[in-house]
Amino acid sequence: MTMAVRSPSVRIPRLRRVHAGWIVLAAAAALTLLGVETIGTTRPSVAMRHLELAGVGVVAALLVALPHYSRQRQLSWFFYAAALGLLLFLLIPVVPDAIVHPRNGARRWINLGIIDMQPSELMKIAFVLAMAAHLRYSDHYRRFGGLLVSLAVALPPMALILVEPDLGTAMLFGPALLAMLIAAGARWKHLGVIAVLAMVTAVGMWPLLQPHQKDRVHALIAQVRGDDRYEQGIGYQGARAMMLVGAGQWEGVGAERAAELLEANHLPEEHNDMVFAVVCARWGMRGALLTWGLYAALAF
Repeated sequence: MTMAVRSPSVRIPRLRRVHAGWIVLAAAAALTLLGVETIGTTRPSVAMRHLELAGVGVVAALLVALPHYSRQRQLSWFFYAAALGLLLFLLIPVVPDAIVHPRNGARRWINLGIIDMQPSELMKIAFVLAMAAHLRYSDHYRRFGGLLVSLAVALPPMALILVEPDLGTAMLFGPALLAMLIAAGARWKHLGVIAVLAMVTAVGMWPLLQPHQKDRVHALIAQVRGDDRYEQGIGYQGARAMMLVGAGQWEGVGAERAAELLEANHLPEEHNDMVFAVVCARWGMRGALLTWGLYAALAF
């Protein structure tokens, strides 16, 4: 006698030529071009490098899209384990500085000779692929126990990235996980429980934060209250950015004037972390609304 074995239910979506993915693609392309033009305000060479790497990214995206998705699914957990291994490699104290060179006290990059590679960026992709493979089965997102497994997949990279330390990148995994669970069809009551657990955990993480991370939180609260006591220290970057955003007003001051203001105000990391302040200074509120609109298109 043979017994029938129940196989897990798998979601197989229909393929359509017209779908929201084209909106995502168009918004991402527009944001990339906006970023290139904005960076070019003060760092033309970096802007050209950014554009070249965007071209490499498009080619890589096409290469990833061509193979059948089942092959990506088979490799997803291997990719996740490899990225996790690279995150662990960063934190090994005996690794020579020539390979992992700390910057401002953070161990985030691996020197490959011609370029520095940041494993946390690879982990962002690996996490999404692994989670997508996991959420193929309805039992993994319709049951609370399955959601806890999903949470367990997200916690190791978050913890390792937090130790680097890189609080901002570590915090990105939570919203990504929530978005994928909603897209998969998880029960709202289960997501509510996880959201409460996440908030409680976030509060409990406060004692584990480094002193400079706590100072950043204090500086942000002070900035909202109009308290300027941190503006010459940990809050300097935020204060400079706010000033440049205000200088743009509605129409912006243009490329040349924005470059002069950036030089005069010494805004740190204006070509990456604070690039939105450059958008606002150069194109004003109109540039801000355009940027927000493109991100809204990605979100919706």
